[in-house]
Amino acid sequence: MIQYTIRRLFLAIPVLLGILIVTFGLARMIPGDPCKAMLGEKATEQVCERFNERYGLDKPIPVQFGIYIGDILRGDFGDSIRFRRPVTLILVERLPTTLELGGIAIIIAIIIGIPAGIISAVKRNSIADVLTMIGANMGVSMPVYWLGLMLAYVFALMLKDTPFWLPPTGRLTAGMVAVPFYEVWNMSLEKETFMFKFMEFFANMYIFNSIITGDWAVLKDTIKHLILPSLALSTIPMAIIARMTRSSMLEITRQDYIRAVRAKGLQEKLVVFKHTLRNALLPIITVIGLQVGTLFAGAVLTETIFGLAGVGRMLFEAITARDFPIIQGFTIVIAMGYVFVNLLVDLSYVFIDPRIRLE
Repeated sequence: MIQYTIRRLFLAIPVLLGILIVTFGLARMIPGDPCKAMLGEKATEQVCERFNERYGLDKPIPVQFGIYIGDILRGDFGDSIRFRRPVTLILVERLPTTLELGGIAIIIAIIIGIPAGIISAVKRNSIADVLTMIGANMGVSMPVYWLGLMLAYVFALMLKDTPFWLPPTGRLTAGMVAVPFYEVWNMSLEKETFMFKFMEFFANMYIFNSIITGDWAVLKDTIKHLILPSLALSTIPMAIIARMTRSSMLEITRQDYIRAVRAKGLQEKLVVFKHTLRNALLPIITVIGLQVGTLFAGAVLTETIFGLAGVGRMLFEAITARDFPIIQGFTIVIAMGYVFVNLLVDLSYVFIDPRIRLE
């Protein structure tokens, strides 16, 4: 188990290095001049020369990349050109929003997608199967931005005078404040230190912060604001998980040992959940891991539509402004999270299928 984990960690190193190279190169291939994008088209050459010198953009690309790698190894993602603030602090503020949104979305997708796929496989060619697959195909085909707008229109406008009303934008209702847990517990922390950034990161996760501080009003309001964007973001992963569950279950059902189990007179529930579903889990978990990565892509549109200040929305704004440090820093963090999730998926194989331990 330990050797398997170490081997997977070493395999992740060239992946991250490749992501660094590609991200650094593509960021500089974006059309437009960062100086003109930030200071306007009327910026003079002298002003742009000082601008490029200040942010190291006047150096050759290989030199810039070498400096950037050295900074990353020290945990420094540089300063934002647009906001003139460390990228690390912006990440601490923005990443928790995206993690909450993506976490709830993938939970919804799993809770609905897997049971729907199981029902569809068990009731193959029935009305339930047909309706489930029609819903899955609609979910895959439905654009996130259109679904988000429709959900906001229905629940925020059409149902505004009913108990089913849901807020269409923001993380909290105006006037409501989520007091950080370190302030509630009177913890003395110096700003700009690693411990403060660490505490601030978890404090910006409003669900986590409100639970450990016992602020149930903030918890209720946070969840209420996350329902619509989470539903919009979870639609495509939910449909893909349902389809994969169905196909994987049907493939296992055709195996001889399933026929033998049924011939022994075992209860159908045990056949479905203990023998069929358990052996069909590997491809299902694989597709769940892949969908976690796609959630970040969908978060760009979802956060923009619902007015959430997360990583996706900031990354879109940074690309528009040619803010290289934010583009590179945010992309690397997202890539590291994606690699970490895939590592967890690989490690889960060992517990699901003991034969992998022997490989």
